[in-house]
Amino acid sequence: MSYNNELYQQVILDHNRKPRNFRKVEDATHSCHGVNPLCGDDIVVYLKVDDRNIIQDISFEGSGCAISKASSSLMTTHLKGKNIDEARVCFHEFQKMVLGEMDPDKQEHHLGKLSLFMGVREYPSRAKCATLAWHTLTGALDRKAEGISTE
Repeated sequence: MSYNNELYQQVILDHNRKPRNFRKVEDATHSCHGVNPLCGDDIVVYLKVDDRNIIQDISFEGSGCAISKASSSLMTTHLKGKNIDEARVCFHEFQKMVLGEMDPDKQEHHLGKLSLFMGVREYPSRAKCATLAWHTLTGALDRKAEGISTE
């Protein structure tokens, strides 16, 4: 999927207004709190992982800027049904993409629609907003009780 600024903006606005999986997973097996002090983003990511390491359910709660909420929403939609190893691969690819270290138009990846976030590389100060949910996800998978901060 090639980057398209107009589509990027539409997707961000849609997922900000109507975030998917914006709720608490009541029977979560993993969770983590994440903050981005620079922007004020503050979220909790919840996962229900089965004994085969498949993400049966994933959600988030909290508040944040449009990029943070949209990234959280799209992440949860993309990862539901994937196994933990696939989720970690997606985290690394997403991180590289928003930092400008990977071009999803030229390199193989597992990001699907998430490749729209390559537009964030044009605004380096927003990379922490886009990656907060992903860092919080890995904190949940690693069972980091102290939470995650982008600072």
